[in-house]
Formats: sequence, structure tokens, C-alpha cells
Amino acid sequence: MTDRTDTGRWRGVVALSLFAGTVGLLAQRPAVLLLAAVGAGYAVYPRLVPSPPEPVVAVERTVSPASPDPGERVDVSVTVRNEADRWLPDVRIVDGVPALLPVVDGTPRRATALAPGGETTLEYAVEASEGKHRFRPVTVLSRNLAGAAERRATAAEPTVLDCGASVSATALRDLTSERAGELRSDVGGSGLEFHRAREYRQGDPMRQVDWRRFAKSGELGTIEYAEERSASVALCVDVGAGAGDRSAAEAVARCVGAADRLAGALVDANHEVGLASHGSPWYWLPPKPGSAHLAQLRRALDSHPAFVPGSAAGSADVPEPADGSDALGTEVPSGGILSPRADASASATGTSPEASAALSDGGRPVEDESSDRERGVGALRERLDSTTQVLLLSPLADDGVVDSVRTLEAAGNVVTVVSPGPGETDSVGTRLAAVERDARVRTLRRIGIPVVDWAPGENLENAIELTMGRSG
Repeated sequence: MTDRTDTGRWRGVVALSLFAGTVGLLAQRPAVLLLAAVGAGYAVYPRLVPSPPEPVVAVERTVSPASPDPGERVDVSVTVRNEADRWLPDVRIVDGVPALLPVVDGTPRRATALAPGGETTLEYAVEASEGKHRFRPVTVLSRNLAGAAERRATAAEPTVLDCGASVSATALRDLTSERAGELRSDVGGSGLEFHRAREYRQGDPMRQVDWRRFAKSGELGTIEYAEERSASVALCVDVGAGAGDRSAAEAVARCVGAADRLAGALVDANHEVGLASHGSPWYWLPPKPGSAHLAQLRRALDSHPAFVPGSAAGSADVPEPADGSDALGTEVPSGGILSPRADASASATGTSPEASAALSDGGRPVEDESSDRERGVGALRERLDSTTQVLLLSPLADDGVVDSVRTLEAAGNVVTVVSPGPGETDSVGTRLAAVERDARVRTLRRIGIPVVDWAPGENLENAIELTMGRSG
């Protein structure tokens, strides 16, 4: 049921009629009185017209291509169908175009009438930019014939535009788990790269015996190779900077898109991958391997309010998950961080803890964004085991991120930062922000944190290889 609101369209007519009637009576002018009578008729007319019908519509949105390159034109088609058995005499439709995608052809708006079962289609084009971009629900306004009242409804059609090239390399440090994988470890065993030579021990495999040493000295030795193991990685997406200007929102969109591509590369390399948000609302999905887990992680990036730039303010506009499931992980809206003990079982299964978890701060409202982040990092640290490393995707828009990295490193969870660089720096404010970000990059590198400085328009894989020294 939608709320009925008055548009105020006829309010001026009523005032004008009263004014004309008063002047006509005082001046005893019949023509002015006649004008007042006509105005009174128009004032009464909206009250005789039935209320606007409630819009019951179905929406279907298609985008082509769904995974464009940056700068490519994307055609969008939105079909709105009247599912009710009543006419909609005056319908205004506005599609929820992502704020970072400019409309380059056509219009996402339409004013029309819809018969029962009738439909209309909006066609327009947007220009793609790097990152994940989520369409908001379509807004439908239904007015009566007089235009004096309207009803508003929204119809959600989950649509995500993912713009960016896939990556095969990931930025990881030497912290591995016990599972076999593709990351070289410091543990000697049966890998491919030489690790060390030692004295022979009874039971060593014959294929690892150093026969050259035996031929020269008559002593048996064993060659160990570095075991290749998998890593447990938590992708942490800094979403707290998206509530600022357009440049900050673009950086967050690039972080979310990069998280998707890095997660795919990590799972392909047999690593365990998890997902967390750094900001409010807080989100947590424990690291696990496998394609099914990757699909769950990507659904969270596509549909969870935590991964929308400026999500703390705009979460109400985000459609529910496409499958209607709330089992995407753990969300804590502004107001506190869940007690790790209370929701430990829920985190393990990826289900919502709302029914049983208690707030560790007793429900005390979060005072500001920085304290919200501190609590989020504290909760993340308690959930990470000693072999899980953190891949933080952040625009490095404030000093609080640097403090978060220090906290995680001090807890033993090594951190690598992937930071999208600033876009347009055509104002004093954006230039100052870029200078401050460069200072934070230098600070992190000075304390030994690898930082992938990812410039706008640069291929992410190239930036990773350049930073991690894996090129060539």
C-alpha cells in the first residue's frame, strides 16, 4: 500500500479565486466575480476526481553489455507493466540510474498512461566507468486525472553493471595455511622450488636424496623443496569514504569491483577467501574455498547495502538480494558491533545473527564514523585466525585507515593495501585530498606495508605486478 500525497497543483487557483471574489465584491465588478466563479469551479474539480490508483507494476531491466570496458556505451532498456486491473491515467516513471554513470543518450524518465496489462519501455544509454554500479529501484508515481494527488511506489529489478578487466595475479604476502595451493611457503617439503639441503634422515623419500653429494663425498643428504600452500585471505573493502564527493564514490566503486575480480583470482588459485566491509554497516563472511562460496561472496558485493558508496545514508534505496536470502553474511547496522562470541556460530554459517546476538556495547549508538571503524576492525581482528592475511581495498581517504592497518598488523594478520588513485583533481579540495593520500601511501610503505597504487585507467593486474615485483 502506497501513501497518498497532495501535489498542491490547484492550490494557487483557490487563492486566486478567493482574491478575485473579494475584489469583485468590494469593487462591485460582475466580470471579476465571474472570474472568481470560474476559479471556484476549478478549485472544486480536483475534489470530484477519484483518488489516484495505487500503482501495481512489474519491472524488467536489461543492460547490454553487462560487463563493459571503461568508457564504453551501455544500452539500458526498462519495461514497466501495469499488473493491476485498473487504468493508470497519469504515470511518471524514473529509473534508478547509478549516480556515477552519466546518461549519454535518451532519458531514464517517462510520463504516460497504462491500461490494465499495458506496458511501456524506456530506452537510454549510459557511459561505463571502472567498478561495480548498482541500479536503484524504479520509482513510479501514479496521479489522478486532476493531478491533485499522487501515489508513489518503487519496483526493484536487481541489476549490477560490472566494469573492469579480470585479473589473474593477486597481491599476497608470505602467510599461508596448511592446505596445498599456489603460494610458495617457508616450509620444506615436496614443492618445486629449492628450499634447503640437510643431512639424510631415515624415511626420507629416495627421490629427494642428493645423489651428487653422495657421489662426491659418500654422504647421504636430502634436498627439501618449498611447499606450495594456499592462503587464507580476507578481502576488506573500505566503504566509509563513499559518502563524500563524486571522486570518493568513484574510488569506492572501483574498490568493490576490484574485490570481485581479486576474489575470483584467489579462488582459482585454491586460496580461501572471505569478505568484510570497513565502515558502516559492517559485514563479515568467513574465508572459505570453492566456487559456491565465491558465488555467495559475489552476491554480497552485488546486493548487500554494505558495499554501496555512502551506504550508511543510502541503504534504504538498495533493493533486497535477488534471491530474497539474508544468508549473505553478518551485517551490523550503525548502532554497534556484534559480540564475536554471541554471533560466532552465525558467522560460521554465514547466517544473520539478529535473532540471538547481543550488542557488545549494550546497544549504545555509534558516535561517529571513526569509532564505528575502530569497532569494526576490532571485531574483524577477533574473527581472523593467525594464518589469515588481509587484503584491504581502500581509497586511503583518512588517517583512520592507516590506524586500522597498524592494528591488524600488530595482531599478526599481515596486510596488503590496494588503493585506487584519485580521479579528477580540478579543485583545491581534491588536490589537497590527493596530497594527503600520497602521504598515507608513503607512511604505510615506510612501515613495511605493500601498497598497490592503482591509478585511474590503469590495468589492476599491471599495478599489482609492478608493486609486488612479479612482472617479467
